[in-house]
Amino acid sequence: MTEPHAPAQQAPRPLGERRTWPRSFMDRLTSPRPGLTALLRAARPNGGLRPGQDTLRQTAELPFAPAPLPEAEAGALAVTWVGHASWVIRVGGLTVLTDPVWSRKILGTPARVTPPGVAWDDLPPVDAVVISHNHYDHLDAPTLKRLPRATPLFVPAGLAPWCRRRGFIRVTELDWWEAAELPAPDGRTAAVRFDFVPAHHWSRRGLADTCRTLWGGWVLTARSGRRVYFAGDTGYGHWFTEIGARYPGIDLALLPIGAYAPRRLQQPVHTDPEEAVAACQDVGATRMAPMHWSTFLLSTEPPLEPLDRVRAAWERAGRPRQDLWDLPIGASRVLEDGAREARGF
Repeated sequence: MTEPHAPAQQAPRPLGERRTWPRSFMDRLTSPRPGLTALLRAARPNGGLRPGQDTLRQTAELPFAPAPLPEAEAGALAVTWVGHASWVIRVGGLTVLTDPVWSRKILGTPARVTPPGVAWDDLPPVDAVVISHNHYDHLDAPTLKRLPRATPLFVPAGLAPWCRRRGFIRVTELDWWEAAELPAPDGRTAAVRFDFVPAHHWSRRGLADTCRTLWGGWVLTARSGRRVYFAGDTGYGHWFTEIGARYPGIDLALLPIGAYAPRRLQQPVHTDPEEAVAACQDVGATRMAPMHWSTFLLSTEPPLEPLDRVRAAWERAGRPRQDLWDLPIGASRVLEDGAREARGF
């Protein structure tokens, strides 16, 4: 899968390896964090962290269409949007959760405006979980507590101690451009490769741990060649082009389109819909599934605006309409083994 002149991929690292990291990853920031004055100003009433009351009535129109999870053969790629950055991905015979948040309320954020698109009890056995970073809307302790402690977790550098303190015994932490492989539980299907890739973002869970752990996205590659890119939480920037060069042939990019307003605060760390479409093109993905909207109202844009804008940007880019997987929460799409057509549910 390597293109000419593309950087060589590293050999997989051992699963569950215990590692030592720098005390801070502040040097990985691609833009300075907003100062305290700007954050306090934004937090004031009408300061710009939440939509206005006149737009909140749109929440009743947010797309929500839960349905049973579709069947997916080992060679297929299937995704189901749970909401926000939470997906159920079936790839290479594995069922993988991304940034799982089933909680109704998370710290510092209004309650979710749409319920999870998949009931927890309806999930198949979870083979692995990937975490993009430690912000509360992506790393939800009450949700992880519902998982068996032997569930393999793939996390950014520095985050394994947090997971191990909560009893998880199979935690693999990676730096940017590093990878690990996990075989399917049936013992017959080849392993899926989990590559951790950069993002334009940051990390913090408390008042004194800014950028003490890393942040990023994940590229999941099955031996069949199916490849999905989960961007996590990110602004727009140069990393997308490099990700595309290192991991050609991405079938599907899961990209954030919400929490982008006001731009003076959000631009460095959250793509808007037009930037998400540009990012999809930069990574060379055939298809894009929007996420990070329609669940928690984290910023000032009207709740339905991200969907309208991403559809318009996709059309302006001249991309085929069927390759924009703008799913309602709870809906699924399957890319069959050996086929270039997808079927929806």
